Amino acid sequence: MPSKRYKQALEARNGGETVSLKDAIDALGKFPRAKFDESVDLSLRLGVDPKHSDQMVRGTVALPNGSGKTVRVAVFAPEGPGADAAKEAGADHVGLKELIEKVEGGWTDFDVAVASPEAMKAGVAKLGRVLGPRNLMPTPKAGTVTEDLAKAVGEVKAGRLEFKVDKSANLALPVGKISFDAAKLLENAEAALTAVMKAKPDSTKGNYLLSASISTTMGPSVKLDLKEIANLA
Repeated sequence: MPSKRYKQALEARNGGETVSLKDAIDALGKFPRAKFDESVDLSLRLGVDPKHSDQMVRGTVALPNGSGKTVRVAVFAPEGPGADAAKEAGADHVGLKELIEKVEGGWTDFDVAVASPEAMKAGVAKLGRVLGPRNLMPTPKAGTVTEDLAKAVGEVKAGRLEFKVDKSANLALPVGKISFDAAKLLENAEAALTAVMKAKPDSTKGNYLLSASISTTMGPSVKLDLKEIANLA
């Protein structure tokens, strides 16, 4: 049974009609607050078939105002200047052989993995069985396999997100916290939606974006105007 706070949020949603992104974020701001700083998330349903590799939607986006989350970063790199620079940039875990062994044992106590090309050849490339299902595998396309480890760590810590459509063609992206100023949430959400729209596969037929909504962790979703989002591409 919905809580009193959830029912109040439903009322603030104005009946659940489709609205502009700005109006949706304004509506979220009127929801009764939880006892913690809730995340604000975009939920998208895409008109693709992820079973086909040429219809896989994935990419990265740098949120202009950060995600508001503390991101734990593990860096796979041999000892040397690159590893030292990664530590100075704020990496939470840095190493090579010992980190590989921990992951092989099932340890994944981090949110993003970054690796040098040398580290990939030294064994990180074989960690797909553990990291793949958790979307933690470093990849060049996501900018997480790179010689410039410090830059990658800095960008991730500042709010760069990697997104990937799931097997049901759904996509979820956190775009900030409800404590953010509405203008900053709007800027973050527009950046995320633009990145997803630009990631549309060339092989996609028909409507690419089937539905979109935005919500807080504990609140109901607010449906978004698809035409407005299409114009962001």
